Amino acid sequence: MNSTKTSKNTFAITTPLYYVNDLPHIGSAYTTIAADVVARFERLRGKSVLLITGTDEHGQKIERTAEASGRSPQEHCDTIAAGFDQLWQKLNIAYDRFSRTTNPRHGAIVKEFFQRVWDNDDIYLSQQTGWYCVACEEFKDKRELLEDNRCPMHPNREVEWRDEQNYFFRLSKYQPQLEALYQERPDFIRPEIRRNEVLSFVQQGLQDFSISRVNVAWGFPVPVDPKQTLYVWFDALLGYVTALLEPDEEPTLENALSQWSPINLHLIGKDILRFHAVYWPAMLMSAGVPISGGVFGHGFLTKDGQKISKTLGNIIDPLDLVERYGSDALRYYFLKEIEFGRDGDFNETRFINILNADLANDLGNLLNRTLGMVKKYCQGQVPKVNPEEIGDNNGLKAAGVTLGDRVTRAYEGLQFSQGCEEILSLVRGCNKYIDEQAPWKLYKQGEQQAVEQVLYAVLESVRLSAYLLSPIIPNISTAIYQQLGYSIDFNDQTSIASALNFPTHSSWGVLSSDRVLGEAKPVFARLELSNPASS
Repeated sequence: MNSTKTSKNTFAITTPLYYVNDLPHIGSAYTTIAADVVARFERLRGKSVLLITGTDEHGQKIERTAEASGRSPQEHCDTIAAGFDQLWQKLNIAYDRFSRTTNPRHGAIVKEFFQRVWDNDDIYLSQQTGWYCVACEEFKDKRELLEDNRCPMHPNREVEWRDEQNYFFRLSKYQPQLEALYQERPDFIRPEIRRNEVLSFVQQGLQDFSISRVNVAWGFPVPVDPKQTLYVWFDALLGYVTALLEPDEEPTLENALSQWSPINLHLIGKDILRFHAVYWPAMLMSAGVPISGGVFGHGFLTKDGQKISKTLGNIIDPLDLVERYGSDALRYYFLKEIEFGRDGDFNETRFINILNADLANDLGNLLNRTLGMVKKYCQGQVPKVNPEEIGDNNGLKAAGVTLGDRVTRAYEGLQFSQGCEEILSLVRGCNKYIDEQAPWKLYKQGEQQAVEQVLYAVLESVRLSAYLLSPIIPNISTAIYQQLGYSIDFNDQTSIASALNFPTHSSWGVLSSDRVLGEAKPVFARLELSNPASS
């Protein structure tokens, strides 16, 4: 099966299936927020969207972690998976499917997929000898290791020597096809720096990789040899396919691939790029399953310029941050202040300053002062202005008419920071425009029409800004829209597309004079640096 019928009006996106060795960290939250923003944007455009997240729950690392905590592996997985779901709810993640690799339905998909690859003669038994990192669930070349045989990703742990018979996947067979894929679809791996990393890795020559382990009970048995257990990657990556199934469908590959395949985009951290950009497409080629639309590998986060680690004691607890500052605050900071794809830093003081400057001062105060003037000069209603009568030389209109297209390109390119800056530029322009036009002076001079045009231009610019920011800060955008007289909730993902059709609401001049404006209320309260110990 090399292709399936996929509507152009569908969009499927995945986060990684997070490993359940521990509760979610800020890096997991970062990826998932970004995926949620993309999904919300595509829903805003009227597409049917499937946002997939979930947990990878098999492997020796999980087996050992559960044993150390005095729980069964399944009890451990249930506890950690619930922790991920709790954080996603707090962060306002509107996911559609939560894929768990311990689900029996997933086991059926893995078994069928394995059989296809086996029948294609792409799996064979061989000896595996080398250094193995349990934390990575991966064999390491000697040249990759630090002193004392420590993994560079987990320097506090020594790798283990393994000498065992395993089943291997013929990755080397697919090197020409992978190279052709990268050439024909240069945007398959993004950003460019990640694409170059993969090309360099592949050009060195691909080696077949192990897909099974011995003496590991926690996982699916190899269908042709139950004494062995399927390796975590050959199991976990297929969690994406299992998630494509409708809840009441029989778990077969044909059913899973019938509606949403191929997946449009995998969002991942750069540390698992190789598995998603090399191993995964080769596995799909072997099984005759459509190749995904692409992979985007983002950078790592640091805290105050230092690597985040338990050893340094500078772990960022995303649940604590969202409890203290709210979901919109985290969503905005991480996507506006960090160029997606590169490494980025979290500094709590800067976090507070950015949010106060952009959301409380520039955007929030702009709406409040404008609504106050509308109430005073226009009886609390949208000024009776035909937007076409506002000349193209009006600075706000000139910026607004092209803003939707510019921000759309930013969302499509996962350039969230650039999109936010484009929108905030209009917001700042509004504040400057009010100061220059001084509608209070115009009102005293009896120039009512000029007053109304000024206030309309600002209100419409605020509305447009809120609309385009809604995938990132849905709560704030909802508050703004409701103060502008709309009974809409940007968190109601089932009705957004029909209620606020795209591209109409991404155009300038939508606000109509029949709307009664609400009372001016802060849409984002100024933040103060809080003490986590006292919260």
